[in-house]
Amino acid sequence: MTRAYIAPVRFYIVIACVLLAFGVIAGRLFYLHVWEQDRLLRILERNRQKFEVVAADRGDIVDSRGNMLATTRSVVELGVDPQMVKEEDLSKLPELAGILNEPLDVLSKKVKTKVRYVDGPDGSEIRLVRWVELADAIDESTYERILDLGIRGVYGNQKFERVYPSGALAAHVLGFVNKEDVASMGVERTMDFYLRGQHGWRESERDGRRRELAQFRSREVEPNNGFHVELTLDLMVQHIIEEALKQIEEKYAPKGATIIVSEPSTGFILGLANYPSFNPNEFWKYPLDTHRNRAVTDVYEPGSTFKMVPIAAVLNEGLVTLEDTVDCSIQTVEYRGYPVKLPKDHRPFDTLTVHDIITKSSNRGVARLAMLVGNEGLYDYARAFGFGESTGFDGIGEVNGMLHPVQAWDGLTISRMPMGHAVGATPMQVHYATSVIANQGVLMEPQLVRRVFDDAGETVLYFNPHAKRRVIKGETAKKVAGLLADTADSGTAKRASIPGYKVAGKSGTSQKIINKQYSHSHHIASFSGFFPADRPRFVITIVVDDAEVPGTAWGGLVAAPAFKRVAEALIHYYGIQPSEGPNKMFAWKGKRYDSI
Repeated sequence: MTRAYIAPVRFYIVIACVLLAFGVIAGRLFYLHVWEQDRLLRILERNRQKFEVVAADRGDIVDSRGNMLATTRSVVELGVDPQMVKEEDLSKLPELAGILNEPLDVLSKKVKTKVRYVDGPDGSEIRLVRWVELADAIDESTYERILDLGIRGVYGNQKFERVYPSGALAAHVLGFVNKEDVASMGVERTMDFYLRGQHGWRESERDGRRRELAQFRSREVEPNNGFHVELTLDLMVQHIIEEALKQIEEKYAPKGATIIVSEPSTGFILGLANYPSFNPNEFWKYPLDTHRNRAVTDVYEPGSTFKMVPIAAVLNEGLVTLEDTVDCSIQTVEYRGYPVKLPKDHRPFDTLTVHDIITKSSNRGVARLAMLVGNEGLYDYARAFGFGESTGFDGIGEVNGMLHPVQAWDGLTISRMPMGHAVGATPMQVHYATSVIANQGVLMEPQLVRRVFDDAGETVLYFNPHAKRRVIKGETAKKVAGLLADTADSGTAKRASIPGYKVAGKSGTSQKIINKQYSHSHHIASFSGFFPADRPRFVITIVVDDAEVPGTAWGGLVAAPAFKRVAEALIHYYGIQPSEGPNKMFAWKGKRYDSI
């Protein structure tokens, strides 16, 4: 038996390779455990530590009767860690795709993509993919079904999602909370301080599989949930006016429209709606233009609805009586030493009483009345009625409108402003100017929020009605209300009248400015009024932008009928007794009360 011969060179090469390998391992161990010890320990501690924010539950928003308008639900954001998915679990992907209602090829790509390439300082780098979103928000029952599949690496994180149960109803009032959990508009934003609450947090440790080790929690702060907000809004009233907007849309195809309903004595807004609108549950699917609350952002010339201001001014100052007459056939008059050309009327008039100037809506007549109070007087009354300033609406984006100071007036302003030109107003300003007449001469501040309350229903903060100022005497308001009632009964707004009920209001028609000049084919039609005229319960304002009708889109033709439809629905909903006929009585608990 012979011994195998091993060449010395080969032997030494093998020994050198083995020693080199051990040397590299030893060097690597020295580098990791000695040289990089501090840095790697920090990374290890950071990976073991688990800091988790415990989100507070955002408060609910309800209407004046407790109906839910906005609430928060718990959902799960589903994702996958491709590094943890086992090969044998890939056969379960078709079932997962069915639950998520997602194409199998798309889902497979997300699960199987384990690395990604990113641009680094030294060129392109390869990084491991540790999280891919599979679904933004799924309910907990669906999440349980997914967990039952047993796919390792597929897991979810709980989060809260804002939900609006009534969909698009009252969208411009409520606003929405965006995907970054930021309140973006409406009551959601203005009352965010009370609604959002205060997040809590907890600090603990997790094992190698990223599972929390609850026994090692070192700090934990419980969240404080947000308060709830009760609005002055009535869900049924809101539904009524949004149905009216749908009818306006179907019949006239306007560029936009607004309806506002409020209580004159409190300023409480019972309903506010705009067309076009959006669904706050899916706000990202709608153009930004639909998010605009036209009631407070859109400025237009109010037209004849403004005539209540100069007529209230001359009556309040005692300059005329309702029986005084004015020659409305004159085209030019002298005012403060210079001739002023009067505006045209929609039809020729001769001599009219002050009463008929309003009921027949004479532009020349109201211009001559305004000249009695003068530039300064007309400006002061317009300002007192709320034009040219914020109404104080509980919302975002309100503008002040346009009311030029007297120093900026030209020679025609005194004759044009009384008919609602040379002044810019929002629908909200016109609405609350009308409320002055309905509220015995007092201007109220618009109010959307009634109170803030906690989970037990206890009131935390109550918002009382706020009267801004007295504008005219109560006696003057009563006279103007009578004029507006006659306007709706037998004047230019007859289409707003309701048999058995006294309606007071004024229609308005203004030409839109197209290419820097007044258009004869584009108009804004409006009607603002209240009922019952002798004991006002509701103020209703309707503004329709550019209705598609043959000829002129008169306010009495387009907006007044919508006023009637809304008012009739309110009569049925609130059981309002007729203004005419015997005063009915009803019994309750053995007593008798006058019907309201």
